[in-house]
Amino acid sequence: MKPISLVRFNALAGYARLPRAVMHAEELRWFELTGGQVVGAVIRDREDGDYGGVAFAQDQKHRFRAVDVTEFEPSQRRAEVALRRAMERASMAPDEAHHQGDEQGPPVDFFTYTRESDALHPDFRQLADSEAYSPAKCIIEPMMRWYEDADGNFVEQFQTAGFDQRIWELYLFAAFTEMGYLLDRTEAVPDFSCSGLIGEFTAEAVTVGPTRVRGEIIPPPPVGTAEERREFLCNYMPIKFGSALYTKLRKRYWDRPNVQGKPFVLAIEDFSSPGSMIQSAPALHLYLYGYDHDAKQDRDGNLTITPRKVDFHQWGDKVIPSGFFDLPGAENVSAVIFSNSGTIAKFNRMGILGGFGSDRVLAIREGACVDHDPNAMAPKPFRHVVNAADYSESWGEGLSVFHNPRALIPLPQHFIEGAAHHFLQDGGQIHTQTPEWHPHWSVTQHLFPVDVEEIMREMAIEAD
Repeated sequence: MKPISLVRFNALAGYARLPRAVMHAEELRWFELTGGQVVGAVIRDREDGDYGGVAFAQDQKHRFRAVDVTEFEPSQRRAEVALRRAMERASMAPDEAHHQGDEQGPPVDFFTYTRESDALHPDFRQLADSEAYSPAKCIIEPMMRWYEDADGNFVEQFQTAGFDQRIWELYLFAAFTEMGYLLDRTEAVPDFSCSGLIGEFTAEAVTVGPTRVRGEIIPPPPVGTAEERREFLCNYMPIKFGSALYTKLRKRYWDRPNVQGKPFVLAIEDFSSPGSMIQSAPALHLYLYGYDHDAKQDRDGNLTITPRKVDFHQWGDKVIPSGFFDLPGAENVSAVIFSNSGTIAKFNRMGILGGFGSDRVLAIREGACVDHDPNAMAPKPFRHVVNAADYSESWGEGLSVFHNPRALIPLPQHFIEGAAHHFLQDGGQIHTQTPEWHPHWSVTQHLFPVDVEEIMREMAIEAD
């Protein structure tokens, strides 16, 4: 029995955790038997203060679920000994002993090709076949055992033209679960019905895809000059965001019985072109609220932000009104959630953190994070080595929640912990509350194949 990180335990067995369990017990340490067939957690009873253990093994669909609970002990050490014995018993039991009786259908191999190779999405092929992305593949595999395919076509779309949409849904599944929500997939629409100790909300995943004309992808406009970049952010991308969000708005999810009476959110990510997601966030809040903001510093370095109302966005012959939250029907949308991290790179970083996949992959993450100086004109750059012992990351890191000022059912801020929350104020100013550490965007460089341990030793020597 060896100790493992919470990231690894959550990837394997965290989806079996019920939200109410945290009311009764606190998890202290997590373990795995060699081979990975059995994992376990040592817990402390919040009321009595004594210690116990829970062993998890795979059910008929290869999902880790609780198979044994030890007697509670007066010390953590004795509880760990009892847990080791329970995990060893579970490892020696036949597979059928761990079946729960409620499994429906056989386990699915999500990475066995279901279509001819020329129909497979290139990012899926990279994920399925490249050792450099094996950390992502190996952390996705146990997660997808829990993801109920309410539509019935998840695997096919994940492997083909719907890869971006499906990887975004998997990211949201991981993030909402990490926040402590139980995800009910009984209904296929909307994508998520989340319930936890703090409340309930529903969410629909939205993706911005590339522009196509007669099946051909039209490249995005250039952004090489300041004027081109401004047009991209003030007109081209608002129209891209607007098209995706308005399509969802017309479906009137709030009329469905499983949505009524709960906050309803649209969760969006930009996949319109390679790399666009790291620069398109300003276009989203411009379109949602219908305000642009001019920032200037005086001679003393004091920052002044002046809101400017925007009435419409135009790109070529296409013209749309600005201010998504002002549209008829939008009062039924509590908030729009955005992230630019629902990508393979995110899954690869989390896979490395959890000890999944090849040990010959080194990941270096660079980007920009929030600068809490009230007079800062730009975010702060950062550069992190994901394999470093002191590196940490969560699924929800980097999420932004844009609250609808006209929402009939507002989304309470504490429903989405750890995110940046944005609120439109009178006069067009936006009040933002961000965590101490909040990345605006990042890119991840993967070095493979390398001797990771040797590189980390050399970096430690240089740091000293």
